[in-house]
Amino acid sequence: MKMFVVFVTLVHVSQHASAVELYEGEEFVLLPCEYQTAELDDPTVVWSRYDLNPPTVHQRHQEDDELTYQNQLYSGRTSMMPDALGTGHLSLKLTKLQLSDSGTYTCTVRTQGGRQRVRNIPLKVKVSQHASAVELYEGEEFVLLPCEFQTFEMKDPTVVWSRGDLSPPTVHQRQQERDKLTYQNQLYSGRTSMMPDALKTGDLSLNLTKLRLSDSGTYTCTARELGGRWRVRNIELKVKERFPYWSKVLLVLLVLLAVGLVAGGLLVHFRHYFMSVYQVEVEEGVESVLLPCKTTVRLPEDVTVEWWDGGYRTVHEYQKDSDRSGEQDQVYRDRTEMKLLKPGDLSLTLKSPTDRDGGIYTCTAYSRKGDILMRKQVELRVKVYQVEVEEGVESVLLPCKTTVHLPKDVTVKWRDGGYRKVHVYQKDSDRSGEQHQVYRDRTEMKEDLLRTGDLSLTLKYPTDTVRNTYICTAYSRERRILMEKKVKLRVKACQVEVDSGVESVLLPFNTTADLPEDTEVKWRDGDNRTVHVYQKDSDRSGEQDQVYRGRTEMKEDLLRTGDLSLTLKSPTVRDRNTYTCTVYSRKGRILREKTVQLKVKG
Repeated sequence: MKMFVVFVTLVHVSQHASAVELYEGEEFVLLPCEYQTAELDDPTVVWSRYDLNPPTVHQRHQEDDELTYQNQLYSGRTSMMPDALGTGHLSLKLTKLQLSDSGTYTCTVRTQGGRQRVRNIPLKVKVSQHASAVELYEGEEFVLLPCEFQTFEMKDPTVVWSRGDLSPPTVHQRQQERDKLTYQNQLYSGRTSMMPDALKTGDLSLNLTKLRLSDSGTYTCTARELGGRWRVRNIELKVKERFPYWSKVLLVLLVLLAVGLVAGGLLVHFRHYFMSVYQVEVEEGVESVLLPCKTTVRLPEDVTVEWWDGGYRTVHEYQKDSDRSGEQDQVYRDRTEMKLLKPGDLSLTLKSPTDRDGGIYTCTAYSRKGDILMRKQVELRVKVYQVEVEEGVESVLLPCKTTVHLPKDVTVKWRDGGYRKVHVYQKDSDRSGEQHQVYRDRTEMKEDLLRTGDLSLTLKYPTDTVRNTYICTAYSRERRILMEKKVKLRVKACQVEVDSGVESVLLPFNTTADLPEDTEVKWRDGDNRTVHVYQKDSDRSGEQDQVYRGRTEMKEDLLRTGDLSLTLKSPTVRDRNTYTCTVYSRKGRILREKTVQLKVKG
């Protein structure tokens, strides 16, 4: 028997500096940001990096995180405190640090009134200089990966060995009472162990047996306590093959030739039993979706079945002929069901799936002693409904229908991608006072919507500048989400084409009537030159760019009629451009906006 031991040094990085430097592979960093948000009206916090596209790293609104526009580089690696907007502690936790995380992070606080507070924090992630490495051959009996720390001084410590390149990343986890292998990666099932008194002695070394080529990677030993202190060690393990690569290829080809046809037929027929990750795709808004999990393993009567999502939140837990709803994450409360109609069928029904439910779900069956009997994964894809209209239509319908029972005291809220309130319904009335001003007098919901379940929204005068994702959410009186659906709206930009030499061309823009008397209307071209300005019953020609002097005209009584169209006289090829009309309030806030593309043929 051969044993290999590697010694490494301890790495610890401060979390609270305004400029942060640390090494690749660190477990997490906390980017600090504090602001008194408790007194703000409907605040939103956005963490962003403006050198990326899209720039959003994390976004938090009052109800929940909004990760629709999150850059995929940060998927599953960011979080904020649940009560962040209540306490003003807006710090961002970023996990599993990568070299690509280097950059300047901006913390922005937005309110319905438009106020912003910003803090910039530079983060530099450096190549680790502290990871030791060991090389050995596949098939070796075991390797001991060392890690020592004075855990006896910690309160309720937990030790986790992990590999950041795997999903799930957990290799082994030890708590005070025993090993906790619920989230262990299947690659390591039955091959890892730690000393029984590890947390008492501080010897946190990991014993990994029956080495495989797939064991190669960087192993991270993390000790944490209830108060949140973390200590990290990294060890590079490389497992090499003993035999020439060509011999293994030849053997594999011979085996495949012998059993290929039979195995292929079985896999097609029993795909629910053998596929490592089965894929399910549904449209958002369906009543429920079935996540299949079937096994040929004979399960004992005292089996425990646990479903969890890609964020390791408990989706559903079953034990001894009953569902243990107390173990569920609140996101899934009253939304899951297991019927166990046939032996070995552990499939889960998830009600009212939304695009936020998309991801990998893991079904695991445990014996009474905690041994894993079976594990399957299902990938759920929830497609968001899309609506496409031509700019210039009078209105567009954003569909949202549900079969969920809605109580009389339900609140229905429509929001856009920037979490601005589009429409709010409560107790048989529309609460227009809570609308963002951009949507005032432009939205409408159907009558008797609680009885019909039709929560669709009519949006008047849509333009290509509106936020393209709209979210419809129904809340109970206790603020529990009963139903949620997203609709993506695409408004095709208005295009006008004329021949050079015509007397004039009309750039159309019609919106709601009876705009405030102190409204300012400004047309600009794609080069940001002022084309025309209207305010207080008069045209302000003195602000026009000289290219447009004496060539533009708007209609009379335009604030009353809502017709803000612009006439451009004697258009030439040089006028080929994009023109934007913006409507401002007295305080300079944008009330309406529309873009028109003008093509002038020579």
